[in-house]
Amino acid sequence: MNLTKDEVAHVAELAKLQLSDTELEEFSGQLGQILAYAQQVQSVDTSAVPPTPQVLPLTNVLAADEASVSLSNDQAVDNAPDSDEGYFRVVAVFDDTGA
Repeated sequence: MNLTKDEVAHVAELAKLQLSDTELEEFSGQLGQILAYAQQVQSVDTSAVPPTPQVLPLTNVLAADEASVSLSNDQAVDNAPDSDEGYFRVVAVFDDTGA
């Protein structure tokens, strides 16, 4: 399957890629080979193959959801470098200056 440079340029534009003429020429052949292989794979009869949503057995790896003792708010902010009224105070990442 041969793709034209215009078709490859269109695909590159959709992918927001800027390609040189040399790259367009090179990729037209490569994309053509990929599409030809995809067409060949599509022609394989898979009607006797059962659907395989998972190739590995699924197991639950989560811990049991059990209540346990946790830190109080005061304990949580005790070692914070800066806190205010029970909240962690951090340096602003976004500000209104537009910088």
